[in-house]
Amino acid sequence: MSMRLAAVIGFTLLCVLAAVLLPAMPQAIEYHTFADTRSWLGVANFGNVVSNAAFFFVGAAGLAATFGRRACFATPAERWPYAVFFMGVMLTAFGSAYYHLAPDNERLFWDRLPMTVAFMGLVSSQWVDRVNVKAGLALLVPLLVAGAASVVYWRITERAGAGNVVPYLALQAYAVFLVLILTYAVPSRYTRGTDLYWVFAWYVLSKVLESADAFVYGAGGVVSGHTLKHLAAAVAGVVVARMLVRRSLLARSATTAAASPRAGLTEGTRATAAARRP
Repeated sequence: MSMRLAAVIGFTLLCVLAAVLLPAMPQAIEYHTFADTRSWLGVANFGNVVSNAAFFFVGAAGLAATFGRRACFATPAERWPYAVFFMGVMLTAFGSAYYHLAPDNERLFWDRLPMTVAFMGLVSSQWVDRVNVKAGLALLVPLLVAGAASVVYWRITERAGAGNVVPYLALQAYAVFLVLILTYAVPSRYTRGTDLYWVFAWYVLSKVLESADAFVYGAGGVVSGHTLKHLAAAVAGVVVARMLVRRSLLARSATTAAASPRAGLTEGTRATAAARRP
C-alpha cells in the first residue's frame, strides 16, 4: 500500500472516529435565522428560495453533459458517480427551496439529504478517476447509504430531544477534504484533474458567504450572503461539468482502457483519440 493511499484510509478512519466519539451537538436554533426575509410575488424569503434555481439548472446541465457525446469516459460505467453527483445537485434545488420557505429542523432534513447525494457521488467519482474503477463504483452505494444515514440519524435525535448533528458535519467535511486530498495526492487518469481545486475554492467561498450572511446584506441591502452562497455552490457544479467535456484520457490510461475486454470498442477508441488531441 502506498503512503498516499494509507493517508486517505487514515483520514477516513479519523472522520469515522470523530463522528462516533465527539460529544453530541444539537442543531443551533439560530441557524434558521437569515438576514434577508423579504417576500416578493407571494414567495416568502424570496432571495434564498429563488436562488436555488441555480442548483436545478446546473444539475440538469451536468446530467446532459455527463451522458452527452462530448464527455470523456474510458468506460460507460464511469459516468454513474458523476450522474449521481449532478442528480444530487438538482435535487438540492427542491430541498433547499422547500427549507427556505419556512426554515426549521424538519425542513432542513430535506435540504441536507440531497446534498449528501452530491457529496458522495463526487467522492466516488474521484475514487474511480484516481484510484481504482471497480472499487470506486463499488463504493458508490455504501457512500450514499452512509450519507443518508448521517442525516436520518440527526433527524431522529432531534425529534427525540437530544439532537446530534456531528455525524453529518463529519461526513460533509470528509467528502470535501477527501476530494481535496485525492486531487493533491493521486493523479487522475484524465487531463484537467486539477480542476477539482476550483470546486474546493467555490465551496470555501460559499461557506464564507454563508457565515457573512448579515454582513453582505447590510452592506447594500440588495442581496444576502446566503443567497450568494447558493450561487457560489452552484458554480462548483459548473466546474465539474466543464471538466468532463474538456478533459481527455491520458495516453497510458487510454491504451489500457482500449485493451481491456470490459471497455466498449467505441468508448475505448474515442478515449484514445481524445488523448492524442493537442
